[in-house]
Amino acid sequence: MSILINKKNKVIVQGLTGKEGLFHTEQMISYGTTIVGGVTPGKGGTSSLNIPIFNTVEEAINNTGADVSVIFVPPAFASDAILESIYANIKLIVCITEGIPVSDMVIVKEFLKKEKKSTLIGPNCPGIISPKESKVGIMPNSIFNRKGKIGIISRSGTLTYEAADQIVKFGYGISTAVGIGGDTIIGMNIKDIMNLFLEDIETKCIIMIGEIGGKLEIEAAEWIKMKKNKKKPIIGFIAGTTAPKGKTMGHAGAIVEKKIETAQAKMDILKKNGIHVVQSPEDIGITVHELLGSI
Repeated sequence: MSILINKKNKVIVQGLTGKEGLFHTEQMISYGTTIVGGVTPGKGGTSSLNIPIFNTVEEAINNTGADVSVIFVPPAFASDAILESIYANIKLIVCITEGIPVSDMVIVKEFLKKEKKSTLIGPNCPGIISPKESKVGIMPNSIFNRKGKIGIISRSGTLTYEAADQIVKFGYGISTAVGIGGDTIIGMNIKDIMNLFLEDIETKCIIMIGEIGGKLEIEAAEWIKMKKNKKKPIIGFIAGTTAPKGKTMGHAGAIVEKKIETAQAKMDILKKNGIHVVQSPEDIGITVHELLGSI
């Protein structure tokens, strides 16, 4: 069973007519995602890839019944695109855009809390993919080709793909992989996604891929230890073994402000809270096999 998305979802693409939007829309359609419309202000009434283009999200919803939106809009306009989808009560919003100003995301975050009808993944994320169901984002189709019982939560796009590849090589499949994004302010966090996987009866093991900087992994680990119904093994990996304090390494959210936010400190906390920590993404597949055997 998948979380967040499935084959029944109807997806609109904000920014479909741009270069990135066009390319990844083709890839999503090829994967089996139901794309019902695109949104590009000023181009309403036209079509692209045989998909109708609308001027606004509200117009797209009224004409297609869409419940999911994926955003490929330039950074300067991406927060407005997110706000438009929230205002239109889109159930799930996935923002791929990198480089949105933090001040813009502060406004988005407050609006999300106030409206409470929309869920945001990202920004600066690879999106969500559920094999044999749907893809909303930019994950490579070829890697996520086997449906199964392993859930993936990741702050890193590339390491999401590596983890999936290692899992598939050992004969397992993915229930859903969620890239939550690497920015300082994001929508759903690690704990939010982990809770969905714990409630999903078909997900038997959870992979958590974190990074240096911030406390998302720590908060999730401490929360999971207190969960009385936690019966699923969790495998953790923290990317970025070294980084100077206050230095950005890769993502905007990967800034080490305190010693507790370093890779080693996080790994120690994860272990202390019962998470199986691996030293390399290459160890993920074999660790899944050791914990679960044949499922």
